[in-house]
Amino acid sequence: MKLDEVPQDHSSTYGGHSKLVYALDAGGRYQSAQSDGWEPEAYATQLAVAELQAQEQAALSDWQAGRASPLKYLMCQCRMDEPALAQISGLWRWRIRRHFQPHHYARLPRRVLARYAEALGLDVAQLIRYQRESA
Repeated sequence: MKLDEVPQDHSSTYGGHSKLVYALDAGGRYQSAQSDGWEPEAYATQLAVAELQAQEQAALSDWQAGRASPLKYLMCQCRMDEPALAQISGLWRWRIRRHFQPHHYARLPRRVLARYAEALGLDVAQLIRYQRESA
């Protein structure tokens, strides 16, 4: 993309801000430029956010129905997926999937809950309250 072709669609996705992009100047060198949005990018971002909200809502309804532990909902609420939670918490993905089951989550020791709490940015006490509700 050339410097004079940097999109300026005034997208609402950026909320009045702009982002840094790189484009070619007349000499063929990359130059920094500001862009305040691009219609296809805004549309893709809105689709992605809608998908994340749908996943969060599904996890919430599974938790409320007793089909899943609150861990899955909290993970979705923090915009994480299993690989991200595994990497941050230092737990294997298969263990995290197992902890999505309410009966396994209800028996988690405090040290494992502390790892989840740190990864999710929550208090351990809050996860313990959720654990008691799951039992």
